[in-house]
Amino acid sequence: MLATMWMGIYMYAQQVEYTKEDSAQVVKLLHEALTKRGNENRVFYFGKQFLGLPYVAHTLELGDTEHLIVNLRELDCTTFVETVVALSLCDKQDKRSFEDFCNNLTTIRFREGIMTDYTSRLHYFTWWAEDNEQLGIVEDIAPQDAPWGAFTDVQTININYMSAHPTSYKQLKNHPEFIPAIRQYEQATNGRTFRYVPKRNMNWKQPSSLGVIHNGDIVAMLTDKDGLDTRHIGIAFWQNERLHLLHASSLNKKVLMSKETFYEYEMKQPKHTGIRVFRFKD
Repeated sequence: MLATMWMGIYMYAQQVEYTKEDSAQVVKLLHEALTKRGNENRVFYFGKQFLGLPYVAHTLELGDTEHLIVNLRELDCTTFVETVVALSLCDKQDKRSFEDFCNNLTTIRFREGIMTDYTSRLHYFTWWAEDNEQLGIVEDIAPQDAPWGAFTDVQTININYMSAHPTSYKQLKNHPEFIPAIRQYEQATNGRTFRYVPKRNMNWKQPSSLGVIHNGDIVAMLTDKDGLDTRHIGIAFWQNERLHLLHASSLNKKVLMSKETFYEYEMKQPKHTGIRVFRFKD
């Protein structure tokens, strides 16, 4: 088994937990992209490099203090998307060192790109999306003023799950002093509205207005579960004019390109209501 190593990242003077396998894989993927990616969408290209990798949850909940964890050996839905976006950002910037990757992953994962403690991590997808939009890394492709095409419904944010269930989170259980800050962030977010594609519209074929979604777009599956905004995230792609999902699947225990359509997948999820869609800004 490879031992865990530590390194300092100069930009944030923080520690990074990783293995030699992780750092070597990052550099390998970034250099291979120079000759293998061609004109393919960056997010879709890098996402496919992880096909078959094991799904493992809670890989960021290690230790008692917040630090950057890099793990390309096992992923959950969030770390899969974050890893892919960090690689895509490095490729866009033509920066191909492990240190570059760690700096970008920190920027993507933490509020305003600055890692302090557990409360600085972007735990809810709404936080993640808003922060990465403000940093110019992704953009919401939904119209903001009126219904258009497939984006016919509106989500009103009402999150409180973390502060209402602190014992479900290791760091909040061990550090109840973090709960007020989490609650304050939740309350500051509540009431905001966003347009989304309800799952009833996801059966439309690519030539329809649903075709505004592109291969490599980041998709967040919304939920009506009390206190939450989303239940799952992944990457969209088209196959035979039907929308599909590339994701780290907890059911299949690996990263895969779903054979069933995205619509079929969503109809099996009774608590899912639809999707928000974000595009990496090339």
